[in-house]
Amino acid sequence: MELRLVRRSRRRSLSVQIVPKLRDAIVRGLYRPGQRLVERELCEALGVSRTPLREALKILEVEGLVDLSQNRGARVAPFTAVEARELFAVIAELEALAVVMVIHRDDKMVLQRLSSDHDAMAEAFRNGDKDRYFDLNSAIHQALVDACGNSVLIESHARLMLRAKRGRYMAIVDPQRWAEAFEEHAALIRAIETRDDAGARAIWRGHLLKTGDTIGRLLESLPGATRAA
Repeated sequence: MELRLVRRSRRRSLSVQIVPKLRDAIVRGLYRPGQRLVERELCEALGVSRTPLREALKILEVEGLVDLSQNRGARVAPFTAVEARELFAVIAELEALAVVMVIHRDDKMVLQRLSSDHDAMAEAFRNGDKDRYFDLNSAIHQALVDACGNSVLIESHARLMLRAKRGRYMAIVDPQRWAEAFEEHAALIRAIETRDDAGARAIWRGHLLKTGDTIGRLLESLPGATRAA
C-alpha cells in the first residue's frame, strides 16, 4: 500500500511539473488550436511516461486549453474570434476596475514595482524580445489585479485568463499592434503616477478591448477559420 502511494505521489508530482511546460507551449502557439497532441511525441519531448502526461492533460482540459476525447485523443482546444472578443470584453472591465482600485489604495511599493516592470518591458520592446516582453507584460497585468484588494475580482480574472492568456501572446505578433500596445502601457503608468483614475480606467479598458479585437482578426485570418462561436 505504501509503495503504491509513493508511486502515485511521484506521478502526480511529474504531472504538476509538466503542466506549466505544456500550458506555455499552447499559450505561445507552439501547438495550434485544433492540433492533435500525440502522446508518444509528448512523452519523448518531456521525458515522462504516459500516466503523468495524461494527468497533466486532464488539468489542462479543466483550464479549457485541451479537449480530451476517448476516440480522438487529446487536441488543443479551439479558440475562436468570437470567444476572444467576448473574453477580452469582460477582462477589460475587470482590469479597468482593478486599476482604479490600485490608484485609490496608493500603495507605494506596488507603484514602484509597476514602474520598474514597465522600464524592463520598455527595454525588451526596444530589443524586439517578444518572449521577455510577453512575460513582463503579463506580470504587469497580473500585478494590477493582485494589488486591487478585491478577492472576487481576482478569482474571476484568474478563471478567465486560463482561457485568454494564449490570445494575449498572439496580439504582439502584429508589429503595429505591439507598438500601439506598448504606448498604451506607457500612458497607463503616467495616469497612475498622476492619480488620474478616470484616465487610467479608460486607457486600460481600451487597451484590452483592442487586444481582443486584434486577436479576433488574427484568428479570422487563419486557414479554415470560422466566425462562429
